[in-house]
Amino acid sequence: MNNDTPAPCPAKRQREVISTDSVFGAPCWVSLTSRDLRTTEDFYSAVLGWRWRSVRLGDHFRIALADGVPVAGIAAVASMWQMAVAWTPYFAVQNADEAVARARERGGTPAVGPLSFPPGRAALLADRDGAIFGIWEGQLVSNWEIWRQAAPTYIRLHTRDAFDSAIFYGEVLGWASERQGCCEVEYVGGEVVLRSRGDAVARIDSGAVEAAPDPTVRPHWQVHFAVGDVGECARAAEKHGGSVLQEKDTEAVLRDPDGAQFTVTVRPLLP
Repeated sequence: MNNDTPAPCPAKRQREVISTDSVFGAPCWVSLTSRDLRTTEDFYSAVLGWRWRSVRLGDHFRIALADGVPVAGIAAVASMWQMAVAWTPYFAVQNADEAVARARERGGTPAVGPLSFPPGRAALLADRDGAIFGIWEGQLVSNWEIWRQAAPTYIRLHTRDAFDSAIFYGEVLGWASERQGCCEVEYVGGEVVLRSRGDAVARIDSGAVEAAPDPTVRPHWQVHFAVGDVGECARAAEKHGGSVLQEKDTEAVLRDPDGAQFTVTVRPLLP
Protein backbone atom coordinates (compact mmCIF):
# COMPACT_ATOMS: atom_id res chain seq x y z
CA MET A 1 0.00 0.00 0.00
CA ASN A 2 1.17 3.54 -0.63
CA ASN A 3 3.01 5.17 2.21
CA ASP A 4 0.07 7.42 3.03
CA THR A 5 -2.92 5.17 2.40
CA PRO A 6 -5.31 4.04 5.17
CA ALA A 7 -4.68 0.37 4.52
CA PRO A 8 -3.04 -2.02 6.90
CA CYS A 9 0.40 -0.46 6.61
CA PRO A 10 1.24 2.77 8.53
CA ALA A 11 2.91 5.66 6.78
CA LYS A 12 6.65 6.04 6.36
CA ARG A 13 8.14 7.75 9.36
CA GLN A 14 11.39 6.19 10.48
CA ARG A 15 14.62 4.65 9.28
CA GLU A 16 13.99 1.01 10.09
CA VAL A 17 11.62 -0.87 7.80
CA ILE A 18 10.10 -4.09 9.13
CA SER A 19 8.38 -6.58 6.84
CA THR A 20 5.56 -8.95 7.63
CA ASP A 21 8.07 -11.83 7.37
CA SER A 22 9.43 -10.95 10.81
CA VAL A 23 6.12 -10.39 12.63
CA PHE A 24 3.77 -12.65 10.69
CA GLY A 25 0.51 -13.56 12.39
CA ALA A 26 0.46 -10.42 14.56
CA PRO A 27 -1.93 -7.48 14.24
CA CYS A 28 -0.23 -4.74 12.21
CA TRP A 29 -2.93 -2.12 11.46
CA VAL A 30 -6.56 -1.15 12.07
CA SER A 31 -8.96 0.61 9.75
CA LEU A 32 -12.37 2.20 10.32
CA THR A 33 -15.13 2.26 7.72
CA SER A 34 -17.45 5.19 8.41
CA ARG A 35 -20.19 7.20 6.69
CA ASP A 36 -19.23 10.83 7.29
CA LEU A 37 -15.60 11.92 7.34
CA ARG A 38 -16.01 15.22 9.17
CA THR A 39 -18.12 13.68 11.93
CA THR A 40 -15.61 10.86 12.30
CA GLU A 41 -12.66 13.24 12.51
CA ASP A 42 -14.37 15.47 15.07
CA PHE A 43 -15.41 12.53 17.23
CA TYR A 44 -12.08 10.72 17.42
CA SER A 45 -10.17 13.97 17.83
CA ALA A 46 -12.31 14.76 20.87
CA VAL A 47 -12.25 11.25 22.36
CA LEU A 48 -8.72 10.04 21.55
CA GLY A 49 -6.92 13.27 20.71
CA TRP A 50 -6.09 12.21 17.16
CA ARG A 51 -4.96 14.52 14.37
CA TRP A 52 -5.42 13.84 10.67
CA ARG A 53 -3.50 13.62 7.43
CA SER A 54 -4.87 13.43 3.90
CA VAL A 55 -3.96 10.55 1.60
CA ARG A 56 -3.69 10.06 -2.15
CA LEU A 57 -6.73 7.78 -2.30
CA GLY A 58 -9.02 10.79 -2.21
CA ASP A 59 -11.20 13.00 -0.04
CA HIS A 60 -12.97 10.10 1.68
CA PHE A 61 -9.79 8.77 3.30
CA ARG A 62 -7.60 9.91 6.18
CA ILE A 63 -4.71 8.70 8.32
CA ALA A 64 -5.12 9.19 12.08
CA LEU A 65 -2.05 10.42 13.97
CA ALA A 66 -1.30 10.14 17.69
CA ASP A 67 1.63 12.35 18.67
CA GLY A 68 2.64 12.36 15.02
CA VAL A 69 2.60 8.55 14.68
CA PRO A 70 0.18 6.99 12.14
CA VAL A 71 -2.13 4.74 14.16
CA ALA A 72 -5.22 3.99 12.05
CA GLY A 73 -6.90 4.44 8.70
CA ILE A 74 -10.31 6.02 8.16
CA ALA A 75 -12.39 5.35 5.04
CA ALA A 76 -15.70 7.23 4.83
CA VAL A 77 -17.12 4.89 2.19
CA ALA A 78 -19.67 2.80 4.11
CA SER A 79 -22.69 4.29 2.33
CA MET A 80 -21.02 4.68 -1.06
CA TRP A 81 -19.67 1.12 -1.16
CA GLN A 82 -22.48 -0.44 0.91
CA MET A 83 -20.06 -1.64 3.58
CA ALA A 84 -20.63 -2.14 7.28
CA VAL A 85 -19.56 0.60 9.70
CA ALA A 86 -16.87 -1.07 11.79
CA TRP A 87 -13.29 -1.20 12.97
CA THR A 88 -11.28 -3.92 11.19
CA PRO A 89 -7.91 -5.33 12.32
CA TYR A 90 -5.25 -6.40 9.82
CA PHE A 91 -2.79 -9.22 10.45
CA ALA A 92 0.70 -9.55 9.00
CA VAL A 93 1.20 -12.54 6.68
CA GLN A 94 4.18 -13.80 4.72
CA ASN A 95 2.12 -14.61 1.61
CA ALA A 96 -1.34 -13.13 1.05
CA ASP A 97 -2.37 -15.65 -1.63
CA GLU A 98 -1.49 -18.59 0.59
CA ALA A 99 -3.28 -17.06 3.60
CA VAL A 100 -6.46 -16.48 1.56
CA ALA A 101 -6.31 -20.05 0.25
CA ARG A 102 -5.88 -21.44 3.77
CA ALA A 103 -8.85 -19.37 4.98
CA ARG A 104 -11.04 -20.63 2.14
CA GLU A 105 -10.02 -24.25 2.75
CA ARG A 106 -11.01 -23.90 6.41
CA GLY A 107 -14.44 -22.39 5.81
CA GLY A 108 -13.56 -18.70 5.73
CA THR A 109 -14.82 -16.30 3.08
CA PRO A 110 -12.53 -14.08 0.99
CA ALA A 111 -14.31 -10.76 0.45
CA VAL A 112 -11.77 -8.47 -1.26
CA GLY A 113 -8.37 -9.20 -2.77
CA PRO A 114 -5.58 -9.90 -2.44
CA LEU A 115 -4.97 -6.52 -4.10
CA SER A 116 -1.60 -4.91 -4.79
CA PHE A 117 -0.84 -1.71 -2.87
CA PRO A 118 2.95 -1.16 -3.13
CA PRO A 119 4.90 -1.87 -0.99
CA GLY A 120 2.60 -4.81 -0.26
CA ARG A 121 -0.70 -6.60 -0.80
CA ALA A 122 -3.94 -6.68 1.20
CA ALA A 123 -7.09 -8.77 1.44
CA LEU A 124 -10.30 -8.66 3.46
CA LEU A 125 -11.86 -11.90 4.75
CA ALA A 126 -14.49 -13.30 7.10
CA ASP A 127 -13.79 -16.21 9.42
CA ARG A 128 -16.06 -19.26 9.72
CA ASP A 129 -18.44 -17.39 12.03
CA GLY A 130 -18.55 -14.18 10.00
CA ALA A 131 -16.07 -11.99 11.91
CA ILE A 132 -14.30 -9.64 9.47
CA PHE A 133 -10.52 -9.27 9.43
CA GLY A 134 -7.82 -8.22 7.01
CA ILE A 135 -4.37 -9.47 6.06
CA TRP A 136 -1.32 -7.55 4.87
CA GLU A 137 1.78 -8.86 3.11
CA GLY A 138 4.78 -6.61 2.65
CA GLN A 139 6.63 -3.81 4.37
CA LEU A 140 5.40 -2.28 7.60
CA VAL A 141 6.54 1.14 6.53
CA SER A 142 6.17 2.64 9.98
CA ASN A 143 8.25 1.23 12.83
CA TRP A 144 6.05 -1.59 14.04
CA GLU A 145 7.12 -1.26 17.67
CA ILE A 146 6.27 2.46 17.65
CA TRP A 147 2.90 1.70 16.05
CA ARG A 148 2.13 -0.92 18.68
CA GLN A 149 2.82 1.55 21.47
CA ALA A 150 0.81 4.39 19.96
CA ALA A 151 -2.03 2.46 18.32
CA PRO A 152 -4.40 -0.26 19.58
CA THR A 153 -3.05 -1.91 22.69
CA TYR A 154 -4.70 -5.14 21.64
CA ILE A 155 -7.70 -6.52 19.78
CA ARG A 156 -10.24 -9.04 21.03
CA LEU A 157 -12.39 -11.45 19.05
CA HIS A 158 -15.81 -12.01 20.61
CA THR A 159 -17.00 -15.28 19.14
CA ARG A 160 -19.13 -18.36 19.79
CA ASP A 161 -16.31 -20.85 20.25
CA ALA A 162 -12.90 -19.49 21.26
CA PHE A 163 -11.10 -22.79 20.86
CA ASP A 164 -12.44 -23.38 17.34
CA SER A 165 -11.64 -19.80 16.32
CA ALA A 166 -8.10 -20.10 17.67
CA ILE A 167 -7.58 -23.17 15.49
CA PHE A 168 -8.91 -21.34 12.41
CA TYR A 169 -6.74 -18.24 12.86
CA GLY A 170 -3.77 -20.30 13.93
CA GLU A 171 -3.86 -22.33 10.73
CA VAL A 172 -4.52 -19.32 8.50
CA LEU A 173 -1.98 -16.95 10.09
CA GLY A 174 0.66 -19.40 11.25
CA TRP A 175 0.22 -19.03 15.00
CA ALA A 176 2.08 -21.50 17.25
CA SER A 177 3.87 -23.02 14.29
CA GLU A 178 7.45 -24.22 14.11
CA ARG A 179 8.50 -21.23 12.00
CA GLN A 180 10.87 -18.78 13.64
CA GLY A 181 9.18 -15.57 14.81
CA CYS A 182 5.65 -16.97 14.93
CA CYS A 183 3.10 -15.76 17.48
CA GLU A 184 2.52 -17.89 20.56
CA VAL A 185 -0.88 -18.91 21.88
CA GLU A 186 -1.82 -19.60 25.50
CA TYR A 187 -4.94 -19.86 27.64
CA VAL A 188 -5.33 -17.30 30.43
CA GLY A 189 -8.43 -16.79 32.55
CA GLY A 190 -10.73 -18.60 30.14
CA GLU A 191 -9.47 -16.69 27.10
CA VAL A 192 -7.13 -17.51 24.23
CA VAL A 193 -4.23 -15.03 24.33
CA LEU A 194 -2.00 -14.29 21.35
CA ARG A 195 1.53 -13.10 22.10
CA SER A 196 4.02 -11.58 19.68
CA ARG A 197 7.58 -11.07 20.89
CA GLY A 198 6.31 -11.67 24.39
CA ASP A 199 3.59 -9.00 24.27
CA ALA A 200 -0.12 -9.88 24.41
CA VAL A 201 -1.53 -8.41 21.19
CA ALA A 202 -4.90 -10.18 20.78
CA ARG A 203 -7.44 -12.21 22.72
CA ILE A 204 -10.24 -14.56 21.70
CA ASP A 205 -13.18 -14.79 24.07
CA SER A 206 -16.37 -16.86 24.14
CA GLY A 207 -16.76 -17.19 27.87
CA ALA A 208 -15.02 -20.19 29.38
CA VAL A 209 -12.91 -22.03 26.80
CA GLU A 210 -14.48 -25.33 27.87
CA ALA A 211 -18.05 -24.00 27.65
CA ALA A 212 -20.41 -24.88 24.82
CA PRO A 213 -20.55 -22.36 21.93
CA ASP A 214 -22.88 -19.43 22.60
CA PRO A 215 -25.34 -19.09 19.65
CA THR A 216 -26.37 -15.56 20.75
CA VAL A 217 -22.94 -14.01 20.16
CA ARG A 218 -22.43 -12.01 16.95
CA PRO A 219 -18.76 -12.68 16.25
CA HIS A 220 -16.66 -9.56 15.73
CA TRP A 221 -13.23 -8.11 16.43
CA GLN A 222 -13.16 -5.33 19.05
CA VAL A 223 -10.31 -2.79 18.97
CA HIS A 224 -8.92 -1.64 22.34
CA PHE A 225 -7.18 1.74 22.57
CA ALA A 226 -5.06 2.67 25.59
CA VAL A 227 -6.02 5.99 27.21
CA GLY A 228 -5.12 7.94 30.31
CA ASP A 229 -8.67 8.52 31.60
CA VAL A 230 -11.54 6.20 30.66
CA GLY A 231 -14.21 8.44 32.20
CA GLU A 232 -12.99 11.47 30.30
CA CYS A 233 -13.15 9.57 27.01
CA ALA A 234 -16.66 8.31 27.79
CA ARG A 235 -17.93 11.83 28.53
CA ALA A 236 -16.30 13.15 25.35
CA ALA A 237 -17.95 10.36 23.34
CA GLU A 238 -21.39 11.30 24.67
CA LYS A 239 -20.78 15.00 24.05
CA HIS A 240 -19.79 14.47 20.43
CA GLY A 241 -22.63 12.25 19.27
CA GLY A 242 -21.44 8.84 20.41
CA SER A 243 -22.67 6.63 23.23
CA VAL A 244 -21.34 4.58 26.13
CA LEU A 245 -22.37 0.93 25.95
CA GLN A 246 -20.50 -0.20 29.05
CA GLU A 247 -18.28 1.62 31.54
CA LYS A 248 -15.98 0.49 34.34
CA ASP A 249 -13.14 2.23 36.15
CA THR A 250 -10.51 0.84 33.81
CA GLU A 251 -12.45 0.16 30.61
CA ALA A 252 -15.38 1.46 28.58
CA VAL A 253 -17.05 0.19 25.41
CA LEU A 254 -18.00 3.15 23.22
CA ARG A 255 -19.94 3.63 20.00
CA ASP A 256 -19.10 6.43 17.58
CA PRO A 257 -21.80 8.50 15.80
CA ASP A 258 -21.85 6.11 12.83
CA GLY A 259 -22.27 3.05 15.05
CA ALA A 260 -18.75 1.58 15.11
CA GLN A 261 -17.81 0.07 18.48
CA PHE A 262 -14.42 0.28 20.14
CA THR A 263 -13.01 0.03 23.64
CA VAL A 264 -10.86 2.44 25.64
CA THR A 265 -8.74 0.87 28.36
CA VAL A 266 -6.31 2.23 30.93
CA ARG A 267 -2.73 0.95 30.85
CA PRO A 268 -1.32 -1.43 31.98
CA LEU A 269 -3.70 -3.83 30.31
CA LEU A 270 -2.36 -7.35 30.09
CA PRO A 271 0.09 -9.50 32.02
